[in-house]
Amino acid sequence: MNDKLKNTLLTAIHEGAKILRHYFEGSFEIKSKDTLNNLVTEVDKKAEEAIINIIQGEFPSHFILSEEVGELSTESNYKWIIDPIDGTVNFAHGIPICCISIGLELEGKMIMGAVFNPFMNELFFAEKGKGAFLNNKPIHVSNSHQIESACLVTGFPYKWATIDTDPIKVFEKFIRMGLPVRRLGSAAIDLCWVAAGRFDGFWEYNLNPWDIAAGYLIIEEAGGKITNFKGESYSVYDKETLATNGKIHDEILKVIS
Repeated sequence: MNDKLKNTLLTAIHEGAKILRHYFEGSFEIKSKDTLNNLVTEVDKKAEEAIINIIQGEFPSHFILSEEVGELSTESNYKWIIDPIDGTVNFAHGIPICCISIGLELEGKMIMGAVFNPFMNELFFAEKGKGAFLNNKPIHVSNSHQIESACLVTGFPYKWATIDTDPIKVFEKFIRMGLPVRRLGSAAIDLCWVAAGRFDGFWEYNLNPWDIAAGYLIIEEAGGKITNFKGESYSVYDKETLATNGKIHDEILKVIS
């Protein structure tokens, strides 16, 4: 069963990637969703349709949660969580830091996930209990033990009204510590780059399950740690996300809180 699930996931993510490559830096329709810069393109919808068609072709009874269509609800214990383009603003501006993210949940637990940036040819994959991989090579989080030498990455939500803490003030704390903090514009890539040891930590507010479902498992399988901002066990449905190499996790929590 797991082999069929994996093959379906990888087939779906590669099919979506074909659509992204075809339209990248070309002409396509762009619309705003709930805020001006929360974008959706016709490419999001076409990639999403192709991905869902492949999944439903193999597993027609499975539950699907996807960014653009929402819930295609069933009674299945399997749930596919899909972001057809994570980093849509980047994609719309011809910036090749964007990806497809597909996670698979079984009875509320992530069991498989893949994140694919077709423009950098980087395919991240993890299966529960079997490690994390980049282009079939094992990856691990960094070994940095001190926050003073950390390289961090973050993102900012489009809407801040529901957040008690000002994200800019938290960002400023790290900057005043002299730490390098990057903003790539794709939470799924941020998580994978922590998993690969490129960054030591990532935090962000108000993410959605499709942003982080695959990256969450990839972080854990690469030896990292992911929690909410209270340091509690994490769910992909949480609105506070902190992912680190595990060694500087508590120190970053102190700064954020």
